[in-house]
Amino acid sequence: MTGTITAIELQKRDKDRVNVYLDHHFAFSLSALRAASLKRGQYLSDEAIRTLRAHDDGEQAHDQALNYLTYRPRSEAELEGYLARKGWDEAVVREVIERLKQAGLVDDREFARFWVENRQRFRPRGRMALRYEMKTKGLSEEDISESLETVDEETSAYALALVQVRKKAGLAPRELRQKLGQYLARRGFSYSVVATVLRRIAAEEQSQDEGDRS
Repeated sequence: MTGTITAIELQKRDKDRVNVYLDHHFAFSLSALRAASLKRGQYLSDEAIRTLRAHDDGEQAHDQALNYLTYRPRSEAELEGYLARKGWDEAVVREVIERLKQAGLVDDREFARFWVENRQRFRPRGRMALRYEMKTKGLSEEDISESLETVDEETSAYALALVQVRKKAGLAPRELRQKLGQYLARRGFSYSVVATVLRRIAAEEQSQDEGDRS
């Protein structure tokens, strides 16, 4: 697709992009910034066009990736899947991801830490659940294990249990323990952690009952 540029026109729907015409026929579109170096009457070879379009693809994919990252941090695998779904080929995807990694915007180790800290603060989970979630994000076993070192399962499970105790006030002790155990197990806490928390809750309730009777 060689030819001479006969027109460079702003797109009607996207003023940040232009349409390039070669020999009076539409040839391709570019970002307005990338097209700033072009001018009417300039001859473009096949190689020049391929280079322009390759750079433009990279910029478009990079902009989409940045937008995707505005909502929350992403793992490398998440970002790779997102760009692939957008239709970018593997070479463009890898180029964009490497660029973002160099800029410190994609870092699986930091993402794993973020995921655990965010969960512990807003939606506590046990190590089993956290490990499963992070595996679905494509994180390595090394990054997952390192991030889980800071997790205090008993503290998290106890805090969740107290919330449920208040919500289920009035239940018989046996039924309450059963529901608490099921609730904590669904959130990925191990049997030993669940048992420890249930014993603690039961002991506190017994102590409170004895205090009320005295």
